[in-house]
Amino acid sequence: MEFIFPATSKRVKLHTNEAVNNKIKKQTLDNISNYVYKSKEEIHNRIKELDEEWDIERVLETNAASAIVLSTALGFTVNKKWFLATGVVGGFLLQHAIQGWCPPVELFRRMGIRTCSEINYEKNALKSLI
Repeated sequence: MEFIFPATSKRVKLHTNEAVNNKIKKQTLDNISNYVYKSKEEIHNRIKELDEEWDIERVLETNAASAIVLSTALGFTVNKKWFLATGVVGGFLLQHAIQGWCPPVELFRRMGIRTCSEINYEKNALKSLI
């Protein structure tokens, strides 16, 4: 049942290719190791950058909302068949909310978009260096 309704903190990583997860993890660890001998100010600046980083949820929500608004506008102005896209995007967003997967997840993860947990891991590691 865990795979069908995984915990919020695990759902995206469960539906991401293991090589992609490993690449993101390696990049996160490299980011941390790059700050081991940096000043407190540099570490604080990096933590501020991490506070601004968009996680996968925010990216997916923005992507879905944009697609829904655009397809709705096209449905009203161009052709009613565009409303079908609105429903499909809404369905994928629901699927992501429940399972942690939808078609754009793979693309965004391959682009290096991290989960909130992955971003917080880096932030907490950097805080321990201060």
